[in-house]
Amino acid sequence: METESDKPDLTPHAALLAVQAFFGSLPVIGKVVLAVLPAVSLVGFRVGITALILFAVQFYRQRIWLQERSDYVRLAVLSLFGVTFNQLLFIGGLSLTKASNTSLLAVTIPIFTIVIGAAIGSERLRWTKALGVVLAAAGVIILIDPRNASFSSETTLGDFLIILNSFSYGIYVATSKEVITRNGAFRSMMWVFIFAAAVCVPLGAWSISSVNIAEIQPMIWWLVLYIAVVATAGPYLLNAFAISKVDPSVVAVYIYLQPLIGFLLAVLFLSEMIDLKFIVAAVLVFGGVFFATRPARGPRNNSLESRTD
Repeated sequence: METESDKPDLTPHAALLAVQAFFGSLPVIGKVVLAVLPAVSLVGFRVGITALILFAVQFYRQRIWLQERSDYVRLAVLSLFGVTFNQLLFIGGLSLTKASNTSLLAVTIPIFTIVIGAAIGSERLRWTKALGVVLAAAGVIILIDPRNASFSSETTLGDFLIILNSFSYGIYVATSKEVITRNGAFRSMMWVFIFAAAVCVPLGAWSISSVNIAEIQPMIWWLVLYIAVVATAGPYLLNAFAISKVDPSVVAVYIYLQPLIGFLLAVLFLSEMIDLKFIVAAVLVFGGVFFATRPARGPRNNSLESRTD
């Protein structure tokens, strides 16, 4: 007879679905803001506002300091790979290559995550995970259509930066589980963004110095706030919560849902039609996520109790 403890916890999977929905709204909103603000300044606002929000929440809850002094160093390093390098490399790469190239190269994130996780021993590489990644990646490639991509000497540097971006985020996802589980998602992400803000905010301030701020419409600032709260703080917190609950590769493979969510939003708001290509891609992606998220047989040995503070 199945008991409550035997039932799978679907909370982290619901969190990961929400993450992809929040991140999926970023390209449209971000494109509007980037028509007015320099890219690096948007990163500065995004990281700085998120750091302030998380600090205010944790200050109110009186849960600021970490469990171990060495965790400050660990989270500082994670902030480089998960936020600073990740966002600056992505923006730099996007400005030097095609959007279709960027979407296609993003399929390498779960691959990097699994390889890095297996190399450092943070998780076991099972055939179901490998099959799930292959199926989901195939679905994304079908949906994006590689024929729309254009890899040439003109995009080489941008493509390389996007690959480095994927590798950087793969390191973050594969190596962050222990410290996030020990300190909690909120506290860990607060410090990650504080450390990232120390780098990104000065760069953003320097970047925006050439812009006449008085001419920027209020709607742009509301969109910047949306990006910081809904498309940054929210998904990073939910992602950290999920990382503390499931294997890093499971967190990474959910990234493959973003193109599907983007397409569904286009169907709902732009009157685009669902075609056979989308149906095939959706079946492959959801099938891949199913295989990649199947729990291993036998008891799971968790040496750390998950925390959310």
